[in-house]
Amino acid sequence: MESREQMNIVIIGHVDHGKSTVIGRLLADTGSLPQGKLESIKEYCRKNSKPFEYAFLLDALKDEQAQGITIDTARSFFKTKQRDYIIIDAPGHIEFLKNMVTGASRAEAALLVIDAKEGIQENSKRHGHMASMLGISQLVVLVNKMDLVGFDEKLFESIKSEFTTFLNRVNITPITFIPISAFHGDNIAHRSEQAPWYGGPTVLEQLDAFGKKRDQGELPFRMPVQDIYKFTATGDDRRIVAGTILTGSISQGDEVLFLPSNKRSFINRIEGFNIPERQSASAQEAVGFTLTTQIYITPGELMVKATDPPPHISSRFRVNIFWVGKAPFVRNRSYKLKIGAVKIGVKLVEITNIIDAAELNLFTTREKVERHAVAECILETTRPIAFDIVSEIELNGRFVIVDNFEISGGGIILESLPDSVTTVTEHVRRREFLWDRSAISPLEREHIYEHKAKFVVITSADEASEQAIREIAKELEKRLFYLSYKTFYLGVASLLNGLAEGISDKEEREEQIRKLGELARIITDSGQIFITSVFRLDDFEAEKLKLLNEPSEILVVTVGESPFTSFLPDAAVIWADTPAAVDEICTLLRKHEILLDFYL
Repeated sequence: MESREQMNIVIIGHVDHGKSTVIGRLLADTGSLPQGKLESIKEYCRKNSKPFEYAFLLDALKDEQAQGITIDTARSFFKTKQRDYIIIDAPGHIEFLKNMVTGASRAEAALLVIDAKEGIQENSKRHGHMASMLGISQLVVLVNKMDLVGFDEKLFESIKSEFTTFLNRVNITPITFIPISAFHGDNIAHRSEQAPWYGGPTVLEQLDAFGKKRDQGELPFRMPVQDIYKFTATGDDRRIVAGTILTGSISQGDEVLFLPSNKRSFINRIEGFNIPERQSASAQEAVGFTLTTQIYITPGELMVKATDPPPHISSRFRVNIFWVGKAPFVRNRSYKLKIGAVKIGVKLVEITNIIDAAELNLFTTREKVERHAVAECILETTRPIAFDIVSEIELNGRFVIVDNFEISGGGIILESLPDSVTTVTEHVRRREFLWDRSAISPLEREHIYEHKAKFVVITSADEASEQAIREIAKELEKRLFYLSYKTFYLGVASLLNGLAEGISDKEEREEQIRKLGELARIITDSGQIFITSVFRLDDFEAEKLKLLNEPSEILVVTVGESPFTSFLPDAAVIWADTPAAVDEICTLLRKHEILLDFYL
């Protein structure tokens, strides 16, 4: 049996404007109710001298579900010839926001109901704003209870004009406005004779006209790298890149790109446990890949197909977040962000606006996000990550925030922002403004010391060179010291003091790099040649050290295989032995006029 297309929609609006009546009428007019349900509710109302309301249908169905009775409408609320529709049932503001933002229910479209007689209310605006904040782009406004205002066209057009202006201010362009009477069924499933001036679609026609999201397999290829497995037994030298494919498909021979490192290779084989060899894999499959070239990548990178549209890479992005943490989400405090296989430090750097979910109050100036509030804000991670905005690839545009080992917030990425101005650049700017400088100028130190200050960083990507670059750096320090130059070596492992227990290797590394850069600024300001070795220094780390050392200069030297993809080192040394490597670096220092009077 061929499966039918499904669509999730949410119906929102001010209390008593007729949301439940709209849903009840859709159930009745599409024949989606259990056999005899409509008649039994009408009979119940007659016997109890109650006026019949279509909203009663929802209460009756909920009662049946609470008693464990399986009904078709629990799975698909109502049906048309084209597809099945699932209504996102959110009885309270907090439940609605929590379900929507965290992705437990994924609304692809929204119907916003406004009472024609009462007109636009504050909650009408707040719900419209929530739809915008939650990334719902397909929105239709139902102007309900038109029978109570005599299907007044001028009143309808007035509501349409005023609410369109508001929605445009919150970045929503409504698809259309439909004049309806949900109780009488006008313009729900059938065109109303009471509004001959209206020539647009009925509610059901508009629902079937909503665009469906693309199937995950049709989207660009995305796979967060969960781990890299290396086999050594029985001569097996495979390195298998493993993960679960979020979207798209991949085939043997395809060129792949790992982001944000920008490493490239081709798919050699598609691997799996106890499965026959195959040529391709697609969305939702947990697989492994071997590559045609051995490249160094780390868990957390995003594997993409080189021919597909690329994701965004930045450390700054605009998001909407729903906060459920016991403690508030506070500006400039460190948290953890998890997206895909990435776990990385993150800070809240700016709050644009907040909606309190309990009261639906909108705030535009706040320093923190309280529990059960939705905020539009700007986040910044400790280094650039690869991601998609939620409107392009939903699965790679949703994230959670961890605070004290608990998931405290969930959100969606709305926009990638330039990371040219980050908290690090702002820190350096403030630091230099407040720097209490010595009375001895750099030129005076150069004259007395007979050399310039410099931060020398030695790095390599060769697995066999980790110890070698440390020896080269120490030997360089010794060579310069015995020639009476002011020099000092410090390795990154010496910067572990003060790190909290339980900190991850990546967090430890990030803190080491930060401390190293700050220390370099002090030592080079004193006129010394500061030397360090950092194994597999990547492009971002090199740029960060360069920034943190400003206004002093940095000299980056690679030994053997370079770890960089875009950063240009100052020199590359072909390592044969330690003394020869030190000779090359000394020649480089003289070439850069760091050693002003240097003779071998």
